[in-house]
Amino acid sequence: QVQLVESGGGLVQAGGSLRLSCTASGISFYLYRMEWYRQAPGNQRDLVAGITSGESTRYADSVKGRFTISRDNAKSTVYLEMNSLKPEDTAVYSCAAVRDSPWNRQYWGQGTQVTVSS
Repeated sequence: QVQLVESGGGLVQAGGSLRLSCTASGISFYLYRMEWYRQAPGNQRDLVAGITSGESTRYADSVKGRFTISRDNAKSTVYLEMNSLKPEDTAVYSCAAVRDSPWNRQYWGQGTQVTVSS
């Protein structure tokens, strides 16, 4: 059974920092591209950051310079370090594991709440 479990969310003040973790089981973790998404009430789910098997990274323009995605294949874990947090970062953050070959597949975690107060 494939399972992704996020942790590390919570309540922080604007300007603060938070580190999210997502640990996967039931997959060959090193073969998957890992991604973080977020969704605020009334908004669509947006891609925040991604990291490939080769550790190439990409970020949404809104978080560039503030967030850092990384992975530890030995721990089957992907991280999202969030710095200089803003109230508009408030959302449920979800982890996804994606593989494009030999066929497309994607698995999702349940999400963790991040709330940034002003």
